This record gives sequence, structure tokens and C-alpha cells, in this order.
Amino acid sequence: MLTEHMIAERLRQSNHEFRELEESHHRLDAELNELQKRHVLTPAEEVVKKRLQKEKLAKKDKLAELIRLYREHDMQHAAH
Repeated sequence: MLTEHMIAERLRQSNHEFRELEESHHRLDAELNELQKRHVLTPAEEVVKKRLQKEKLAKKDKLAELIRLYREHDMQHAAH
């Protein structure tokens, strides 16, 4: 049975959408890290932080969905 890491590696190699989502997730993570280095955020920065967190979570959810779909597809083929 394929691990999540193995599936992610296969998707990185074969799925353009997965690669773009992963790169975007990493960029959002870096932006959030930069914001979190500040001790005090302005109200506008707080809004940006919340938006980045939501976007990052949405990307992570989509990545997990692609992995789940790959696993389901792989298991269906193994059953036949």
C-alpha cells in the first residue's frame, strides 16, 4: 500500500495542479512566517494574516483531496 508521502511524490512528478498547489502552499507559509515574526500587527496586517491562513488551509485541503483521489483510484485498479 502506498504511503501518503509516496503518493505525494508521484503526484509531484505527474500532476501539474498538485505541484502548483504545493508551491503556492509553501509561498503562503513563508508569508505567514514573515508576518508572525512581528510582535504587533496592525489591523490591516491581521486581516492579511487571516486571509493567508484561509488560503493556506484551502490549498492544504485540496492537496489532501488529490492524494485521497489518487489512493482511491490506485486501490480500484489493484482490486481488478
